Order: sequence, then C-alpha cells, then structure tokens
Amino acid sequence: MRAAVFKEVGKPLVVEAFDDPTPGPRDLILKVRACGICGSDLHMSEAGTMMPLPSGAVMGHEFSGEVVAIGSALKGEWKEGARVAGFPYLCCGDSSPCVNVGYGAAACAKGVPIGLGVQPGAYAEFVRIGSSTAHRLPDVVSFEEGALVEPLAVGLHAVELGKVTRGETVLIIGAGPVGLAVALWAKFSGARHIIVSERAPARIKMAATFGATDVIDPGQPLTSQVEKIAGKGPDVIFECVGNPGMLNEAFLAAPRRGRIVVAGVCQGMDQIMPLVGIMKELNVQFVLGYTAQEFAFVIDMIAKDRIEATAMITDRITLDALPEAFEALRKPSSQCKVMVGF
Repeated sequence: MRAAVFKEVGKPLVVEAFDDPTPGPRDLILKVRACGICGSDLHMSEAGTMMPLPSGAVMGHEFSGEVVAIGSALKGEWKEGARVAGFPYLCCGDSSPCVNVGYGAAACAKGVPIGLGVQPGAYAEFVRIGSSTAHRLPDVVSFEEGALVEPLAVGLHAVELGKVTRGETVLIIGAGPVGLAVALWAKFSGARHIIVSERAPARIKMAATFGATDVIDPGQPLTSQVEKIAGKGPDVIFECVGNPGMLNEAFLAAPRRGRIVVAGVCQGMDQIMPLVGIMKELNVQFVLGYTAQEFAFVIDMIAKDRIEATAMITDRITLDALPEAFEALRKPSSQCKVMVGF
C-alpha cells in the first residue's frame, strides 16, 4: 500500500510504499475511502510539541472505509465490503473486547490511538482498526460524511460536558472544524446566542451555516462585543483554537462563575493568570474525544438528514496531493476541512 509518512519536523510528509496491514484475531482492515486532515496532526508535526511524532509515523484519525480483511475470531460477524466510520482507537484485543468504548477518558486503558504516532493511521490506502469500535455506516451516509463523524463527535462531546442549555449565550473562539461542530450542537441544545470569534472570511461565512447567530472580531475585546449582542456576558465559552494565549483570553472574557470548555488542543507550554479564575470563580472543563454513544449519535443524525456535515469540506484532494495540502494548512486562508479521497 501507499501512505503519507512523517519524517521530521520542518519537512513535508512523504508518500511511500508499505506492506499491507494484516488483521489480528478481532481486527478489521479497511480500504480507506476518505480521511480528513485534523489540526492536531499539524500541531504534532511541529517543533516544541508535547506529543512529538516518531519518524515514520502515519497520521490520519478522521476516516471511513470499506472492510477488505477480517480477523479470524470475527467470522460470521463481519463481511467484506461492509462500510465503516473509522473509530481511531485500537483496543487491546483481549478475549472479552471492550463494550461501548470511547475515545479519550472513555478509552480502553490498554489500547492505543490510531494515527497519532504508534499505530498507523489513515493517511494511507489501508488501515487496521478494532472490531469492537467499528461503527457501521448506513448506505445513505457517504464515505465523506463517515470521515466527518469524528470531528463532529468531538464538538458534541464538548457541548455535552459544557452543559449548554436552552436560552444560554455561547461564545466560541475559533471557527475551524471543531468550532463549527460546537456551534452546530449548541444550536441543537437550544442556545439563544451562538457567537463566534473568527477573522477568516471563509470561516465566518461557514459559521452561519453551522448555527452561529453572530460573528465578532477577535482583534477587539470579546466581552464588550458579546454584551452588545446578548445584553450580558457568555454563559459558556468554548476555546477551539489551541494556540498559546487563547485560554487566558477566555479567562478574561468570562463573567463571574462563567464556564470555559477547552476543546482546542494546545501542545506547547501556555500561561494563564490564576488570579483571574479565582476572583471570578470560573469553572474550567477540559475535553478530549467522545463516547461511543456520541459517535453513533452523529452517524444517526447524518443518516436522518438532521445535519449537513459536508458543508464543512472546502477542499478535496488525493493522497499524492496530501503533503502539499498539509503544509498549506499551517497558514490557512480559505481552507476549513480538507478531505483526502481514495
């Protein structure tokens, strides 16, 4: 098979040939049909990250595909050709597989993430996944939609832990894929004001599609802009950028006893002013991943045409074009979700 490989910091990915993966007893091999590029992949491939990639790593954790090989213990449970939304966590493979395993805090303690360093991901023609975390795709859900389940589930999990309720004012810092997903689910949760802080024109336009009621200028004080729209400060702030300084900005923008949800993955050292959080008695919730139920819920919402997931896609590329597109995302212009098709 062919895969896009990380070699070293400062160098583009390289498309190389590898042996096709083989399944363990309870594994499936997918022919990758679609895979999204995630901002976390970009951060992990940069200098100074807290989660450095080893040379030779194959990234890609937002994917879907078709079953082409089945583990020996799964005969009769799966058929070749089954359509699957890739769940990027490979369980340990014990004889009693995990039930309702999630990603992040809900993950199998002995498993490994797919596409984040050790276990090769889906920037490749084939990928190995665990059967216990494989989510079947209904025929009405496209492979592109299947690859969008993962980032949409991240946003859903953030909104769930942010406890967004009807009538609340939500401030979302950043309208990348996760910020857009948060806006979408905040709308479903009944938020009255869904205010997005974003400067990129393409993402501003996209934010309205995903449920944003207003967009404000990140170059100006956030609190006064929110108060002008909603008549008060935000009930909950979602930090969806992940750059150093953004969390402290959320501290400053939050009202007394406000809630802050940290969904942006900052992989470098950062600084906050604890006194601000103390004086305001802020509630800060860090989030990671999603539960199996949330992942399945997103698939169901797409299948029932409750959400238009593909509106997030701005670019469609091939595996050969992935290295160049990956580097271009380090300084994005009009891109939001770049989708690799196979």
